[in-house]
Amino acid sequence: MSALEGKAMTRSTINLETATGHQVMAAAGKKILRPGGKTATEEVFKWAAFKPGETVLELAASFGYSAIALAKRYGVRVVGVEKNPESVARVRANIQAAELESQVQVIEGDIFHLEQIPEQFDYVLAEAILTMQSIPGKTKVLQGIHDRLKPGGKFLSHELLANDREEEIHRVLAAAIRANSTPLSETKWIAACEAANLHVLRHQTGAMGLLNRARIIQDEGLIDAIKFFWNVLTQPKVRDRLLTMRSVFKQYERELGYIILCAERK
Repeated sequence: MSALEGKAMTRSTINLETATGHQVMAAAGKKILRPGGKTATEEVFKWAAFKPGETVLELAASFGYSAIALAKRYGVRVVGVEKNPESVARVRANIQAAELESQVQVIEGDIFHLEQIPEQFDYVLAEAILTMQSIPGKTKVLQGIHDRLKPGGKFLSHELLANDREEEIHRVLAAAIRANSTPLSETKWIAACEAANLHVLRHQTGAMGLLNRARIIQDEGLIDAIKFFWNVLTQPKVRDRLLTMRSVFKQYERELGYIILCAERK
């Protein structure tokens, strides 16, 4: 579903040699880019139990697919934060096309400067965003999330998990996906939230199957999965990058996973 779509990219807009892993996957047509896939995100939404009229702040809104779908599906009001000006322009066009200007808004801004948003929200949603930050970066963003939540508001998160060998995985994974991917253990993710006065109410972990064939079909649907596989087969640069990433995922399949959590502002 569109609430789970990733950042749509095309081959013409990115350099496949230097692009991040999620950009390469999107260039090949993959839309769901979360480590736990569609099922994990749906579980987070179930925990949230959104009510019409509630407010959601989405970090790294990209082209607005998630924000628009959340507004349509649950009747919530969504504010997205997106750093890329081109993406912001596209979000606004998508919002207008969906006739949701009164329900969805996008702010051009940086997740490291959430203090610039004066409003507080019932929920803050961040998926596969904190993983890409350093430890100090995670701390700063989590503090910003805390401050943007109403008292008793909920933080909804879906991130990459490293059950063991964290430093080694960080080094190898960052080289493969061209991004500062720094997954944490279950204990450390929870501790990071608690240190920001975000009390974890519930959480769940599971296997990471981001480039697993069966998971791709499950997440994308058969038709879109076939398109993705065809693009990978026929685009050598895309294929080389994805095979490198898949090799790393396979090498650390016992250690890598996903974590979803729902935490409440203290």
